Amino acid sequence: MDESIVVSERNRPIWQIPIAALCFTFAVYLIYSLITDVEWSMQNRRHIIDEYIFIVIVITIGIGFCSQKRIHIDLKNSRFRPTVEIGNFKYGKWKTIHNYEYVSVFQQLLSHGSTFEVNLWYDTNKHFQLYERDSFKDALIVGYHLSEELNIDLLDATNPRDSVWVDKEAWKRKMNEHAS
Repeated sequence: MDESIVVSERNRPIWQIPIAALCFTFAVYLIYSLITDVEWSMQNRRHIIDEYIFIVIVITIGIGFCSQKRIHIDLKNSRFRPTVEIGNFKYGKWKTIHNYEYVSVFQQLLSHGSTFEVNLWYDTNKHFQLYERDSFKDALIVGYHLSEELNIDLLDATNPRDSVWVDKEAWKRKMNEHAS
């Protein structure tokens, strides 16, 4: 068993990186112009506040185009940490898990379709959403790999009236046949 597992969103499309860079560059320009060009007075206070709000909005848009969500699972210390990452900066707090129970895959119906979620159940009926995708196969593969790493069961709960424990050995054989 590995010491840690990282469950990650798909990488951002390449076209989003230049947009994020433009947003950050524009924000730096706005900060520079605010510091050098604005007359700091009580009469100009509203203009300065509006500039700060606009800078925060531009930075937020840039972060939205370059951030990545990941879940870090530290098996050795029995804990997990959901993070939002921007480059090497990671924001998130570690949460301790005392007892891994099982991994479930279920379908979430939405107004525009549906998604499939992978949850890690732990500590007697607590769960954490690890992954969400439009594809059942992608979600089941992530759930399978996680359940194998943690040596726990996998539950297919896509049909809420008929949840089924996945026979992981049969599923592994089926995946190996398709890979051949």
